[in-house]
Amino acid sequence: MTRWTDGAACFFNPRPKLSLWPLGSGAHCIVADGVLADPEGLVAWAARQAFGPPAGYPYPGLVLDAPSEVTQRVADFFAQHVRGALGARRTLDLSVRLSMVTLPPAELEPLQWLCHRDRIDDTGRLLFAAAVLYLFHDTSLGGTSFYRPRLHAAETDHLVADSQRLDAAAFGARYGLQAGYMGDGNAYFERIASVPAAWNRMIFYDGSLFHSADVPDPSRLVADPAAGRLTLNGFFTCTRKAV
Repeated sequence: MTRWTDGAACFFNPRPKLSLWPLGSGAHCIVADGVLADPEGLVAWAARQAFGPPAGYPYPGLVLDAPSEVTQRVADFFAQHVRGALGARRTLDLSVRLSMVTLPPAELEPLQWLCHRDRIDDTGRLLFAAAVLYLFHDTSLGGTSFYRPRLHAAETDHLVADSQRLDAAAFGARYGLQAGYMGDGNAYFERIASVPAAWNRMIFYDGSLFHSADVPDPSRLVADPAAGRLTLNGFFTCTRKAV
């Protein structure tokens, strides 16, 4: 039996259940169910660690870098089961961390009121993939939603830029928005798909798509890995397959 202990790797199930989840306009995410052999061990390990605020990126909660051995295991699983299906050829870079959404709506910055894209490549040569592994049994804590802009590209870019430079009062007044997680969408983004959370489910998708964590009831967010919205998140920089 595989186990999670300090200094040991998190072993993936060699035969996870894989499926495609349509995201509209020909896009899809890959859903892997039953992905870890010992998910409870990972949660127990996380509960013994010291999470902290993110440095240099706007995550609405607490984070913890994954051990290097875990990152390598995620890289191996991605290469074996996912990379080709997303249209990627080779992984150039990867980062993996554990995360918990914890911020109440009133503490969100304007850019956190919106869905987001992880990174965008204008050359067409790179694909920035992302992954989320749900490590909580209470599925009502929320999965992941995907969105389509209602505005033209230039207008959407201006909206996102304003969310990064304006304070909450100015941004809210200009766009008629208030602090809160995205949910169903708003006047600027339409929700087109939502992948529900499930214990030990991992999803993989193109990070250039607009997406956001679902947080249907922010009052239930807690900073406890054993009871909160704990996820393992991966970010992959890949070369694209030749067309």
